[in-house]
Amino acid sequence: MRRLQALAIAAAVVVAAFSTGLPFLFYLVYLGILVVGGSYVLTRLALANLEAGYAVSQRYGHVGDELDITYTVRNAGRLPKPWLEVHNPTTLPGGLPGRALSVGARSSRTWRARLLLTQRGAYTIAPLQVRAGDPFGFFEATAGVGQGITLLVYPRLEPLPFWRLPTAMVEGSHALPERTHQATALATTVRPWAPGDSFNRIHWPTTARVGEIQVKEFDLEQTADAWIFLDLDEAVQAGSGDDSTVEVAVRAAASIADRALTENRAVGLTATSLRTVVLPADRGARQHLKVMEALASVNGDGVTSLAEALVVGLPRLRRGMTAVVITASTDPAWVRPLVSLRPRGVSSVVIALDAASYATGPGEGTTSPTEPSGARVLRHTLAEYDLPAYTLRAGHRLADALAR
Repeated sequence: MRRLQALAIAAAVVVAAFSTGLPFLFYLVYLGILVVGGSYVLTRLALANLEAGYAVSQRYGHVGDELDITYTVRNAGRLPKPWLEVHNPTTLPGGLPGRALSVGARSSRTWRARLLLTQRGAYTIAPLQVRAGDPFGFFEATAGVGQGITLLVYPRLEPLPFWRLPTAMVEGSHALPERTHQATALATTVRPWAPGDSFNRIHWPTTARVGEIQVKEFDLEQTADAWIFLDLDEAVQAGSGDDSTVEVAVRAAASIADRALTENRAVGLTATSLRTVVLPADRGARQHLKVMEALASVNGDGVTSLAEALVVGLPRLRRGMTAVVITASTDPAWVRPLVSLRPRGVSSVVIALDAASYATGPGEGTTSPTEPSGARVLRHTLAEYDLPAYTLRAGHRLADALAR
């Protein structure tokens, strides 16, 4: 609209100048040609001999981490670049800050931008956009630099110092005071090095203290591996944002999986989002990455009830495993499939989210003396079948709730 107005005014001045022959009007015409032509040439040359790029500190991170992005703009030409605008289009919450700057001849500018990762998910950072223009806003030139990248933001991991998986319901499933040549999660004592001992089992602090090589000894532990059932049925979720049952359940699943994998246990995952995610049980860093990638993208939009998911998924559990159920459902129908695991030597533990407290927030919902009838029935049902259960309420730390 502004360009049309400027064009109409310029046409009127030209017609008036040739009609009246006034020197002042011709002066305005020449001045307009000089300004517009100079602006066009300045804009055309603004992106010539210009180099730009950006570097991201990491392609993935957890909620709460900081993302560092380093930008560099270099002018290899002999003319300065007085009007430049640099920005990165992105789907990250809050976006990335752009910058308006000028770059002198044969010089460069470098700066850093920091962004706090506040929400899990998969996000894109588009190629760097460099825009140049003239002081009057008549013309502009834009160029895209580099390639877009995908950034994965994993759920926040919370330390669980007092959380332990229950022992498997098989004979000898507890930690046994028996020496084993295998490296387990229980390093209980040290002894002098003997021929055949691996060097990665040397306990260096004790070696330095006593003056001779000491190696770690491990106790045999047959405690269960874990299979996590994450209930994301949309019908049972409550709350919004970071304090919703969906986000708390995902954080709990991620933290428990991280703890189990750190202890060299095998971990499987079933998440009942709109598209059910099933990861076979495995151990190691690769499985850790798979679990975090799966939990980064799930949402509370599932249409499958927990009872159905358990009926389908429980046959995958082998003897000596533990089923970890994370749910906000108060329907006791899903308890019966868990009870059927006992004869198979599979243990169970339930992490129940108090949906009523998340619906009202961490104020009234956490201190209300009344308990919803559905939650009361579920609690009594779990107690009747002697199933260990932990309750998560709004405003409570995950580590504290799982330590009870």
